[in-house]
Amino acid sequence: MRIQLTTAAVLTLATTLSAADRVPANGGDIEITPLVHASVQLEFGGKVIQVDPWSAVDLSKAKPADLILITDDPVHHLDVNAIKQLRKPGSPVVMPSSAKERVPDGIVLPNGEHTTAADIPIEALPAYDLTPGEPAHPKGKANGYVITLGGKRILFAGVTQCVPELRALKNIDVAFIPMNIPPDRMSPQEAADCVKALRPKIVYLSHYDQDYAARLANPRATPRPLPSGLTVAQTVDAFRTALKNSGIEFRDGMWYPMP
Repeated sequence: MRIQLTTAAVLTLATTLSAADRVPANGGDIEITPLVHASVQLEFGGKVIQVDPWSAVDLSKAKPADLILITDDPVHHLDVNAIKQLRKPGSPVVMPSSAKERVPDGIVLPNGEHTTAADIPIEALPAYDLTPGEPAHPKGKANGYVITLGGKRILFAGVTQCVPELRALKNIDVAFIPMNIPPDRMSPQEAADCVKALRPKIVYLSHYDQDYAARLANPRATPRPLPSGLTVAQTVDAFRTALKNSGIEFRDGMWYPMP
């Protein structure tokens, strides 16, 4: 059961990395460590991949990156300070074009394109809204990614609804799916239906406590109740219930540290 953090707890809490989850792959295990909100660290074959690193939390125990993936341009996805802290010299940063001004030497990968960086195959897919409203996520601005490690296909959907390009993906082993995107996008049921369409072997929710993220950026941020009237913890439970008997393993990552 999650405990709702007070503003004071958010300000004083230091992130301690929990033990990594493991996914067997060709050549060894993939180690997965959720950091915060949309930020996650992967390790495989002596390489470290950081996705959307964010310096709003303590990154001192995060590992230097051989590859950094950026999905969008808000600071909780594109944090130049975090990139500088975790980027090994010369390591590629793969990103949408909206990030180019702040990371001039990054690799722009448009929606639908493929590349290989740090010897890792990467596919970029669109991440966008189907339901109108602010904050808007228009098609073409942001990326999701599929990377392949040890024969396993790992999806980082980005901030998106279950758009056709996402539903069309095949053979996904591990998926990171957003939930509770305002104003009323990717509800627990919508997120669960999307996961059932994708049929990954393992799924993580991410980017689902918007108030926590807002307080990290601004301790005076005004709380915004979810449209469903549920608490964040209740939406996670609703997602878990919706996946029952699907054969898909839900791993509840520690994105939002406990006090």
